[in-house]
Amino acid sequence: MTDQARRSGAVWGAVGWGVGVLALLVGLPLAASGRLPDRLATHWGAGSGRPDGSMPLWAAAMFPALIWGVLAVVVMLTLRRTWAGGAVPGWAVASLGFGGVTLLGGQASIVRANLDRADWHEAGSVTSGVVGTLVVAATVGAFGLLAARRAPAEPRPEADVPTLDIPAGQRVVWLARTSNSWLQALAALTGLLAIAVGVAALAGLTDLPFLLAATPFALASVLVLGCSSVQVRVSERGLVVAFGPLGWPTRRWAAEDVESARVESRTPAQVGGWGYRLSGLGTTVLLRGGECLVIHPSKGREFAVSVDDAERGAALLNSLSARHTG
Repeated sequence: MTDQARRSGAVWGAVGWGVGVLALLVGLPLAASGRLPDRLATHWGAGSGRPDGSMPLWAAAMFPALIWGVLAVVVMLTLRRTWAGGAVPGWAVASLGFGGVTLLGGQASIVRANLDRADWHEAGSVTSGVVGTLVVAATVGAFGLLAARRAPAEPRPEADVPTLDIPAGQRVVWLARTSNSWLQALAALTGLLAIAVGVAALAGLTDLPFLLAATPFALASVLVLGCSSVQVRVSERGLVVAFGPLGWPTRRWAAEDVESARVESRTPAQVGGWGYRLSGLGTTVLLRGGECLVIHPSKGREFAVSVDDAERGAALLNSLSARHTG
């Protein structure tokens, strides 16, 4: 994946997250307007826990949206001036994740506290909602930092290597990474649906429990995201294939357990689609059609993964396997 493609994917991801959060912040109170008082309780006393401040419905919808818009613009402008491509800065992912979840959880808590109340003075407590929101927001922020740190730099081709003969005592490592932007977009879409449904459930707009409403979409998002990118590493220890933005889970084969490695062209029609596929050809991780690194292990079925420069990876893996078994 080129720096330009990586930058484009990161920008579209940030834009999608920004627009989705903005739409939910504004849309949630408007969707529940028929069950809300003219003014909404928006502030609660620290000691009493009772509402002591309010806003008109339109202001309660627009104020958090304005805060979110300012945060998103500041982050994007800072990125534009400081980011030179490569891995997405962890601070940017954490800021947008933490800020978005905090505002969404706060908005859902406010709507739920005011729901079906005749006057804003009768609003319920938001303590549990705020505490839960901060826990989830901190988790999302930490996840963003970890994902950004685990994203490897784009491997550079080795300079003028006529053969893959490995001198005694020298260690050689081959790295490759592939991602599928369509699968990433699907993961983002199902993730936003999980957030939207979950926020609606937290706000009391549906009778479904929060977990029951959000879990199917959240699970689909996690599974698709895990199959949308892959990192492949060949070293003295053998082959390691890591999935998803965190590089987990992984599949590993020791060099001595690989009988042979080769390059083979595969298509979605051959293996039954995109992502992690099981077929008559064995296991295939197909994120784009074409060149795949295929290994024949001493135990189990063949395993293939679509990566660039697979020929060099296969040659190195064969050399390492021969060194261990020779």
